[in-house]
Amino acid sequence: MAASTPAVRVRRVYEDPSPDDGVRVLVDRLWPRGLKKTDARIDEWPKALTPSTELRHWYHGPEGEYEEFSRRYEAELAAPEAAAALDRLRDLAARDTVTLLTAAKDPSASHTSVLARALRGPGGRR
Repeated sequence: MAASTPAVRVRRVYEDPSPDDGVRVLVDRLWPRGLKKTDARIDEWPKALTPSTELRHWYHGPEGEYEEFSRRYEAELAAPEAAAALDRLRDLAARDTVTLLTAAKDPSASHTSVLARALRGPGGRR
């Protein structure tokens, strides 16, 4: 068993920053509408961890469903650039809280829940 589970939180980027957010990581490909960069207090924006444009369009289209989206997104996270960015976040989460930020109205049904699971799950240790 791991000595500790990585400290990963998911929040909407529109919520006010909190002192216990730790490292604030925007995980959306596009900058959130109506949010000033100075107000967001983003520490990192690893676009390699965001779902591809094609996957986002499919998911938000008529055929998109969450389980299949999750499977396809997990496959994208295995690509070399995304895997390296994921490893970096795992290292950060081993030392401090990492807060994944998204503009999604329902983060539990978005890529952020898949990403948080990948950070916390098997292989999510340092």
